[in-house]
Amino acid sequence: MNQPIEGNEEPYIYTGTSVHTDTFIRNSLRSFIPSRFSFNSPRLFFNSKATESTLGQKNPKVVFVLGGPGSGKGTQCANIVEHFGYTHLSAGDLLRAEIKSGSENGTMIQNMIKEGKIVPSEVTIKLLEKAILEKDNDKFLIDGFPRNEENRAAFEEVTGIVPEFVLFFDCPEEEMEKRLLGRNQGREDDNIDTIRKRFKVFLESSLPVIEYYNSKDKVRKIDAAKPVGEVFEVVKALFTPVDDKAAA
Repeated sequence: MNQPIEGNEEPYIYTGTSVHTDTFIRNSLRSFIPSRFSFNSPRLFFNSKATESTLGQKNPKVVFVLGGPGSGKGTQCANIVEHFGYTHLSAGDLLRAEIKSGSENGTMIQNMIKEGKIVPSEVTIKLLEKAILEKDNDKFLIDGFPRNEENRAAFEEVTGIVPEFVLFFDCPEEEMEKRLLGRNQGREDDNIDTIRKRFKVFLESSLPVIEYYNSKDKVRKIDAAKPVGEVFEVVKALFTPVDDKAAA
C-alpha cells in the first residue's frame, strides 16, 4: 500500500512506472513536463539528450546518500553541507514542497498519491534536475534517491549523471528501531509495526540499488551504529579526497 508523503525524515516516496499508461495522469503531466519531453511512447519518458545537454553545461558532482530510516543520514548530510559546501537535495522534500506550493503540478502529485498511484520516476527526476540547475553550486547530496532500480536507471538515462559515489549508512535494525522510537516526535508512523514495515520496504527496494553500485565499486559503506561524531570522522575522510580532486 502506498504511503502519503509526510513527516520530516524517511517517508517512503513511491516512484515507478505503473501510472505511465493512465490517461488522467498522462494528461495532467502535460502541464508539468515541458514540451521538450516526449509523450509519443506508451511509456512517459524524458528527452534525455536535451536534459543531458542542459546538465552537461553545469557538470554537477553528485553523491547519492542512502540508509534505512533512523540510520542518521540526515544528520550526516547536514554535517557534510556545513564542512564541504554541498547542497542537500531530498527527493521527498522536493515533492512535499511542490505539493505545499499549491501549484497545479503539486496538486497533480498530491492527487496521484491520494488515489494510490505511483509517482513516476520522471516527475521526481524533473524536480531534482530543476533544483540542481537553480542552485549556484556544482556539488550535490541527493538524499533518499534512487529508491529502487527503476529510479536509478531512469536517473542515469535522463540526466546522464553517474554519481561520484554512493554513501551508504549501514545500521542494524535494532539500533534504528531504538532511535526512531526514542525520538518521540509525535509522528504517526513512529510505532513499532510501521517502523518495521519501513525497514522491509527499504531492504526490498533500496538494497538492489546498493548492490548495483557496489558492483561498480562506488559504494562507501559507513558503520552508522557508532556515535554521530565518530561516524562523521569516517565521512570526512571520504569527502576530502573528492574535494581535493575537484580543486586540482
